[in-house]
Amino acid sequence: MQQGGLVGMLLPLAVFVVIFYFLIVRPQKKRQRQHEEMLASIRKGDVVITAGGFWGTVREIKDDSFIIEIADGVKVRILKSSIQMKRSAVDAEASPKPKKSEKAVEEKPVEEETKKEN
Repeated sequence: MQQGGLVGMLLPLAVFVVIFYFLIVRPQKKRQRQHEEMLASIRKGDVVITAGGFWGTVREIKDDSFIIEIADGVKVRILKSSIQMKRSAVDAEASPKPKKSEKAVEEKPVEEETKKEN
């Protein structure tokens, strides 16, 4: 009877370990492998986003770090592990930026409405 009790106690523990492995450990290993592959694919000229939210262009690659240019003439050295995302230079240039003329057009109707109310 004691062996049946022992198996009855260990079975839920084993099920918990299996669930923990499939829900936490495997997905984390997959994300880590994808991040390492992304870091290995970074080349000079690639646009990267750091964990702190800075966008920069890779200028030099060192053993454990990158030299990125975050503004004209402003270069910083960051650890490879702090790179969050890689974007190709084409993607970064193609991202839509709001134009001043569009912003002015959006504000005009609001001003006209307030004048009509007065």
